[in-house]
Amino acid sequence: MAAIEESLLGLENSPDSKLEGEPITDPRSKAALVVVSLGADRASQIYKYLNEQDIEDLTYEVAKLGKTGNAQVESVLDEFYKLCLTHKMMTDGGLDYARNVLEKAFGESTARNLLEKVSKTLQSKPFNFFTKGDPKALFSLLQNERPQVIALILAYMDAMQAAQVLEELPDDKRIQTVESMARMDRVSPEAIAIVEEEMKRKFATIITSEDNMSLGGIDYVADMMNHVDRSSERKIFEELGKRNPELAQSIRDKMFVFENILDMDDRSVQRFVRDCDAKDIVYALKNATEEMKNVFFSNMSKRMVETVRGDLEITTNVRLKDVEEAQQRIVNIIRNLEEQGEVVIKKGGDNDDIIA
Repeated sequence: MAAIEESLLGLENSPDSKLEGEPITDPRSKAALVVVSLGADRASQIYKYLNEQDIEDLTYEVAKLGKTGNAQVESVLDEFYKLCLTHKMMTDGGLDYARNVLEKAFGESTARNLLEKVSKTLQSKPFNFFTKGDPKALFSLLQNERPQVIALILAYMDAMQAAQVLEELPDDKRIQTVESMARMDRVSPEAIAIVEEEMKRKFATIITSEDNMSLGGIDYVADMMNHVDRSSERKIFEELGKRNPELAQSIRDKMFVFENILDMDDRSVQRFVRDCDAKDIVYALKNATEEMKNVFFSNMSKRMVETVRGDLEITTNVRLKDVEEAQQRIVNIIRNLEEQGEVVIKKGGDNDDIIA
């Protein structure tokens, strides 16, 4: 998603020109066309990563977008795809690697243009130098920083990378960091500059920010916690629940966890069960409530119920870690199916009615 967001901004940051028939050359019109082509569901996912001004500008362009031909659409989407590809190669393999591959694939001129566009979007994002770092290496650099500083830096990371760093922090600092991130709203350029200046000695990089950025918040923490392993998730919520029960509940209300399976409709349960490994179901149900077991059993075939019940009786001495890992794998399957629109999940606090 980060690559898509940056590539969309790359289209907007292309040298400006007016729309004059074919092909489409106006960068804002290109960005709008990509959003329309992605469809409402996917476009809404991109909108979550844009600031208010970008959303306003992009929505305006989408609203005024007129009829376009197939050739125009294909041309814009082709450019968008190349920008996504360039972004991924630069972040994963570096500038030289990206240049080498792009020149062989598209020629020297096209490669140069793509690299220039992507370089501008990468350089505009504060703390971008963290995105290529190994989580354990980043932890060694951040472990002595204040929780507020760690929270600010994690807020600029991909949620999964931030979760990996968070798992390495000591319990007390981890909780303080989660609290700081959840309370974070909008951060001024001055505050970001101060932190970047403090990091300059260690990372030899300063990236300035011109506009206030929407960072952290409950939604971001919930997304990050969805990527934390089940054991760490439990420990974090246990401690956070003691310190700040309202905040802990607010974060849980935005998440989908194993216990939320109880709120799923039968059709959705039947769908995700088909993709689950039988062993994972057995392990996941070892310490589950009778209510949870009944949800699974009532949505399985008679033969499968007999198999799982039998395995539950003979499976003993199971480690809590194995149970939690099995539950996490099932949750990941459900989340993936939800993204594909194949199941409906209801997170804590949701009041959406499901119409059959």
